[in-house]
Amino acid sequence: MDVDERFELIKRNTQEIVKEDELKDLLGRKKNPVVYWGTSVTGKPSIAYLFPLLKLNDFVKAGFKVKVLLADLHGALDGTEWSVLENRYDYYKESITQMFKVLGTDLNNVEFVQGSTYQLKPEFMYDVLKMASMNSINDCKRAAAEVVKFGENPHLGGLVYPIMQALDEQYLNVDVQFGGMDQRKILMFARENLPKLGYDARVEVMNPMIPGLIGKKMSSSDSKSKIDLFDDEKTIKEKINKADCVEGNPENGVMSFLKYVIMVLKQDKGEKFVVERAEKWGGNLEYSDYDEIENDFVKKELHPQDLKIAVAKEISNLLKNVDVKKLNKLAEKAY
Repeated sequence: MDVDERFELIKRNTQEIVKEDELKDLLGRKKNPVVYWGTSVTGKPSIAYLFPLLKLNDFVKAGFKVKVLLADLHGALDGTEWSVLENRYDYYKESITQMFKVLGTDLNNVEFVQGSTYQLKPEFMYDVLKMASMNSINDCKRAAAEVVKFGENPHLGGLVYPIMQALDEQYLNVDVQFGGMDQRKILMFARENLPKLGYDARVEVMNPMIPGLIGKKMSSSDSKSKIDLFDDEKTIKEKINKADCVEGNPENGVMSFLKYVIMVLKQDKGEKFVVERAEKWGGNLEYSDYDEIENDFVKKELHPQDLKIAVAKEISNLLKNVDVKKLNKLAEKAY
């Protein structure tokens, strides 16, 4: 792939890149740049993780080395018990590895990093204190507002969170940080503050946020809003069947997962999305791209129930090779 092809692959299904010209310049200068994506070890990863991991798969295809930061200390700062951090790390690593395998990602170009292995070193903590001296409480609270659970009486740890995430870019030695739009304020905080310490600002790539099955956002604390990796076919059908999906309105979690995960995988493999229907209801429907599906759904030519059955089947097929027994064994220690 040339620079333009690599750029378009990275850009697809993203919401914002800061800045696009910097990314193009990076692709022109480096054959194998480094990108990192981080997640704090809090609730159990659900299939919502397939969306960012699918984008990391695009980065791999575009020649990037991918670093997955499993941020154990960030998890503690956001409420995870310190005593289970090591077990949470093990669970997250295995869960994400299995999801990468589901997506067919080349794991030779993926590296897992445990945050505490470098974040507790003197030089990192020295930079944390330096950056803390350059920012107010309001600066840090504003940066972390959409990510950290502050509550009425915020813990000091939540204010340290964005400072550590900004420094992760430098200490992981990456060219790009990738995250969801809920991370935007932290990513901009990093671009503003790293140069103050004499470090380079990085390129920031952001995905849109996928709605939950019920409500606006998939929540690790609400089992009804998400599908877990260990859910069986029956449970998946039940959860999808109860999901928000109003006829004619494509703004819901079912359609979003279809758009950003299922149809991307289908198109990359040259496969069609099939909605099975009885002949009396018009017979099966086949789709090559998401826009065709949305068009039929908006025109009410595709019924929500038929769509849900097809999506549930696709999700079950994606998860059929997940080693549930191994995940449950690790979960016993982690949760």
